[in-house]
Amino acid sequence: MKQIKTLLIAAVLFFGATSFTDAQSKIAHINTTELIQAMPAMKVAQADMERVGKTYQSDIEAMKQELKTKTERFEAEAGTKTQEENEKRYVEVQTDQQAIQQYAANAQQQLQKKEVELLKPITEKAKAAILKVAKAQGYDYVLDSTQGGGVIMAEGKDLLMDVKKELGF
Repeated sequence: MKQIKTLLIAAVLFFGATSFTDAQSKIAHINTTELIQAMPAMKVAQADMERVGKTYQSDIEAMKQELKTKTERFEAEAGTKTQEENEKRYVEVQTDQQAIQQYAANAQQQLQKKEVELLKPITEKAKAAILKVAKAQGYDYVLDSTQGGGVIMAEGKDLLMDVKKELGF
C-alpha cells in the first residue's frame, strides 16, 4: 500500500512538472539595432540623410562666408561712413547672424523629421519580420537584446539570422 501511494505521488509530481513545463512561454531574443543596421534599406536611408545633411551644411557655410565678406567690407568702410550708417550696418550684420542661426536650427529640425520619415518603414518592416519568424517558430515573447535595451541575460534562441533570412539578406 505504501509503495502504491509513493508511485501515485511520483506520477502526479511527474505529470504536474511536465504540464508546468509545457505551460511555460517560449522566449527568444534579437538585437534589433544590429538587424536594422544590417538591412539594405538602412544603408540607403543613411546615404540619403548624409546627402541632405551635406546640402544644409554647404548652405550654412555659404551664408557664413557671405556674412564674413560683408562684415569685412563694413569694417573696412567704417571710417568713411557716418555713425548712423555704421549702426545700420551693425544691425544688418546682427540680423544676418540671427538668420543663419535660425536656418541652422530649422535645418536640424528638418533633418530629424527626415530621419523619422526614412526610419519608420524600415523599423516597421523589421518588426513585421520578427513577428512572422517568432510566430512560425512558436515563440510567445521576443526580447530586444540591444545594449541598454533592458535584457541582462539572453540565453534563449537569437532570431537575428532567421529574420535576416526572412528579409532576404
